[in-house]
Amino acid sequence: MLVPLYEAVYERLEVGRGTRLLGLGCGSGLALLMAAARGAAVTGVEPSAPERLALARERLAPDASAGAPPRAGTRLVEGSPEDVAAPEVPPYTLVTAFQPIGCVAGDSEGLSALLESASPLAGRGTPVVLAGWGPPERCTTSSVLRVATKLADPLRSAHSWRPACRDDLEEVAHRAGLKPDGSGRVACPFGYADMDSAVRGLLSTGLFDAAVGATDEVQVDKELTEALHPHQRRDGTVWMPNVFRYLIARTP
Repeated sequence: MLVPLYEAVYERLEVGRGTRLLGLGCGSGLALLMAAARGAAVTGVEPSAPERLALARERLAPDASAGAPPRAGTRLVEGSPEDVAAPEVPPYTLVTAFQPIGCVAGDSEGLSALLESASPLAGRGTPVVLAGWGPPERCTTSSVLRVATKLADPLRSAHSWRPACRDDLEEVAHRAGLKPDGSGRVACPFGYADMDSAVRGLLSTGLFDAAVGATDEVQVDKELTEALHPHQRRDGTVWMPNVFRYLIARTP
């Protein structure tokens, strides 16, 4: 769903041959794959989702025994930026943190520290890209995400939905010691073939984990389906227009 965001950033920063990209929280590796297709050498770090990192490896480093050689210039690591540091590794020319913040309370916690630890791996003035949800009135999915707040246990409210604030990304960059140097907005509609696909897709984001833990998946599925009905079209597809924001900051 965030492909337009990745494309806009890579086009603006002219990602291609000669780019050495470090992706923080790389997840299943789609953004890295798109950069690699442009000729960039990519390194992905994923601290907390080994199953998604396994998918990233399938995408970016095919099994040589199956006749597909590993993609040149690719490295995927489970851990933190410190785990990819090595004296022989040249500085990265681009750092990305594409996991959007601004829809779950506390979703930016730890991000500043992560960016700060990644800065020494890049050269001075290297662009660092952060991503976030746009204003709630521009994000149709916001109304659906409120289901997480409704169902989550109050004791776990730190992980519930909250509206994005205008300066979320700038505040994270400031805490990490980075200097903002431009931003943009990109339309990223969420489209699904049918209602079941929409429910599965939203559950896979992890934004409903607290709600599932407080109730059960059956209840969350039911509530999500009801919340999605206004966005289901006559042909059965589900369509939710959204706007995401990105910030380009620079390392000191």
